[in-house]
Parts: sequence; C-alpha cells; structure tokens
Amino acid sequence: MKHYDYDQITIFDLTLPQFQIDRPIRLIELFAGIGSQAMALRDLGADFEHWRVVEFEPNAVTSYNAIHGTHFEPQDITKITGTDLGITDTEKYCYIMTYSFPCQDLSSAGKQRGMKKGSGTRSGLLWEVERLLNEVGSLPQVLLMENVTEVHGEKNAGHFQDWISFLESKGYSNYWQDINASDYGVAQNRDRCIMVSILGQYNYKFPRRIQLEKTMEDYLEPDVESRYFVKTEKAERLIQRLIDEGQIEPGIIQIEEGGAEDGESGDRGCRFPESGEGNTRPGSGAGAGWSMSGIEGHRLQGSAQNIRHGIHWRF
Repeated sequence: MKHYDYDQITIFDLTLPQFQIDRPIRLIELFAGIGSQAMALRDLGADFEHWRVVEFEPNAVTSYNAIHGTHFEPQDITKITGTDLGITDTEKYCYIMTYSFPCQDLSSAGKQRGMKKGSGTRSGLLWEVERLLNEVGSLPQVLLMENVTEVHGEKNAGHFQDWISFLESKGYSNYWQDINASDYGVAQNRDRCIMVSILGQYNYKFPRRIQLEKTMEDYLEPDVESRYFVKTEKAERLIQRLIDEGQIEPGIIQIEEGGAEDGESGDRGCRFPESGEGNTRPGSGAGAGWSMSGIEGHRLQGSAQNIRHGIHWRF
C-alpha cells in the first residue's frame, strides 16, 4: 500500500517504471451509476469501449444508456460471476475495472454500519469485487476505486487494509489518496478517496492540483422555476447555521424573490451566491442554499454535454 501527499517524491519514483496504457481500453464499471468514469475517459479522448456495466438501479441504467448511447440492462453484482466480465485477450486490450461501491454505511451522514466482510451491509458489497477477482481467468490490468474518505477512517481502517492486502496478494500495486473536487477545477468542496491499483510493480502519481477559476455562478441558470428556491423559513435557518458555523460570510448567499410560475404564488427564497472575494470555494456553504435544476446539476458533474430529451433529472 502506498499513500502519498500531493507532489511528494518517493523512492518508487526512481525504482519503479511508470505504468502506461498502450492499447485500446475495455471499461468494466461495477456499481456504475450513470457512468462518470466513462465520461472521464471520453473527455480525455481515450480509446475505449463500454465493455461491461454492472448496476442494480434501473433508473441509473436508463440514464447511463441515454448518456452513452449503450444498451445495458440492470445487473445485480451478487448474481454475476467472474466469467461474466469477459476479460480475454489481455495482450490486445487494457481492462480498467472501476468499483465505486455503496458509501451509505461509511458516510458520516449515514448509520456507519461499516464494510466488514460478511456484514451484509450495502458498503460490504465491496467483497463481491473480491469474489469476482478470485473467479476471473485473467485479472484486469487497472482497478479504480472511489468512495467517501471514511472508507479509511477510524471505524473502517482495518477493513480497508484487509482489502489492500487482498489486492497485493493478487499482484496489484496500490496507490490511494484523498482528493478534493475543488483542487481539480470544480467549484465544489467534495473530498473523496481514490485508489488506483495496477497489476504488477509499477509507479503511479496522482495529477497535480490546478487553480480553481470557477464559482457556483458558472453553473447556475439566470432564471429558474420557483420550485428551485429554498423557501424563506428553511433558507433563513440554513443561512444562519452556516454563518454561525463559519462556513460562509454574511452576504455570500443572497435572498431573492422566486417569481410566480404556472399559477404558483411568488415565494422568497435562497438561491444565488454573490460573486467576488470570499466566494472562491463555494460548495462548503454557498452551494447548500438551493435546489439545483437538472441542467445545473449536469454542469456541476461534468455531463451537461450529454443532455438529451428524457434524461434531465432534479438535483
């Protein structure tokens, strides 16, 4: 297991070769959701194909197909086998398998029931990935994990280490790091743990942070329906709590009139952050003050270019 801070130089930079993908990619997405990892490969211009999608939620699969132009069906990870992943011709293709397993039992917002093997929790579905890796004839060359930072927190550290030890036993070099979306160009204060596992003895460096140039105003529509405004009483309580906790400065969140639409009465609500100094990292407070429309949510998560009829959803 190798865990480094940003830009730290280690002995592995000098002794291990840097892994490079030099062949077409076949992407296997476990717990695929709407295919954020596939979006990333597309945006990077990678030569890849959607090889397997394993996602239990029908609506997520419907959205995945609409966004990516695919025709996958919902699948239960507990019902498939390693053979179903179709990993063949590894000399010809690089298989990348992602596994953003459920975070509900890890997140501080949940009951924190954990991810212990055999626990039966949703987060414990991680160990289905272990089963699949034990069943395949050929291992994927690259694994990518994404989850909340509590995955290696005090309550889960032992199980996280158990997982890494298993990957090492299969021959993977593993590199993990907590990264924040705001360090990579997204105006959202969202920490996530990312682990890259490479089959063989290879070095890996996480990308350098980049300067944040966007604010939440870059994602928001100038005019939206009044239902996307947080109503007065709730907005005022929210704003006061965020000010008391020091998450926002007074004035960053602006109270405006949500105009009447479709026969609704106009309601005062909280929506737009003011631009300017003090609003360089919205999301830690400013972004919590409104309900995002579909197009705004797509922009924030980087999928706005995929919007087609029928795949707008409310955030």
